[in-house]
Amino acid sequence: MKNRKVIWRAATVTEARWETPTARTLVLDIPDWPGHLAGQHVDIRLTAEDGYQAQRSYSIASAWSPAAARTASDDETASDRGTVEISVQRLEDGEVSPYLTDVVEAGDQIEVRGPIGGWFVWRPEATAPVVLVAGGSGMVPLMAMIRARGLAGGRQPFRLIYSVRTPADALYADELRRRAVSDPGLDVRFVYTRETPEGWPVPPKRIDVATINSYGWPADFAPDCFVCGPNTFVETAADILVALGHDPKLIRTERFGGA
Repeated sequence: MKNRKVIWRAATVTEARWETPTARTLVLDIPDWPGHLAGQHVDIRLTAEDGYQAQRSYSIASAWSPAAARTASDDETASDRGTVEISVQRLEDGEVSPYLTDVVEAGDQIEVRGPIGGWFVWRPEATAPVVLVAGGSGMVPLMAMIRARGLAGGRQPFRLIYSVRTPADALYADELRRRAVSDPGLDVRFVYTRETPEGWPVPPKRIDVATINSYGWPADFAPDCFVCGPNTFVETAADILVALGHDPKLIRTERFGGA
């Protein structure tokens, strides 16, 4: 995947499904897609009838890579096999996200460029334990990493800390719970900041030192750490990891502007 020219392609939407009341997953069929790594993203470009264009970047949620596609089994989900999925959180004042969540349907075409990015990626051949820290829709590229590990039959122990406002705002909640039950190497911890499920043992709270210290891997294990979410969330989580003794070189972050 090195020295490859990133070009615009016409992608056909083959499926559109709601993940939450405000977030939607689009499954894309992209001709001559070169494959991607978990953690990479694509650019989406929309063109209006008057020629005006708007472009935004969206993380890839699916696990697929050329090597993974050759070993995929019939038991894997579509997101594991060769499709490209993006999950889009609607921003009420956005130029692109409302169209992708509320207008696009199966059969429509959109322009896609990618895959893009080489730093914030996880490769199945990595052997270190992994800490994933997600805020809101920052879960998308981390979900790709979880799916990639599952597709490869990886034994690397993964611990996910996922912060959302309410239970209804959690992306892939059912899949995460299902994978955690069937895979002892995957631990999933939800943190709710505004409203908790009925019977939840702790009140709403933000991620803090105690959260990451309790549910992440100790710094002595030298885990690979991936943090994704809004700017302030990422800064806070990364600072906590450093304060807990994690090597800054092993902490990879990706952030977006919305809160």
